[in-house]
Amino acid sequence: MLDVNKYLSNQRLAETDPDGHMFDLAHWSPLVAARLAEQEGLTLDDDHWLVIFYLRQRFRDQGDAVSAGTLLRDLERKLFDHVDRRRLYELFPRGPIAQASRIAGLPLPKGTLDPSFGSSH
Repeated sequence: MLDVNKYLSNQRLAETDPDGHMFDLAHWSPLVAARLAEQEGLTLDDDHWLVIFYLRQRFRDQGDAVSAGTLLRDLERKLFDHVDRRRLYELFPRGPIAQASRIAGLPLPKGTLDPSFGSSH
């Protein structure tokens, strides 16, 4: 007899890497993002969505050729007009690059050694 719970668990594991980043980027949607955020204790507001959609557009345009440090500086400058980096940590306490990328359904940028890059923990 097929154990449905085991099958569903295995399906979920097959969809993400060990850090929770989605393998199949095409299955992402705002609803998926909201569910991922909820699992991480976040309620997404306009600023969260601004970061998420920026990261997705940047990935669409440049792939994974952008480093995490460059992304973080761009988020500060372009999206929040040179806002203090603390604002990004308030939005994504587990790291404005790592956590935001995970919720955006994106892999971590190359060169990111620590999956909690930008984390305040």
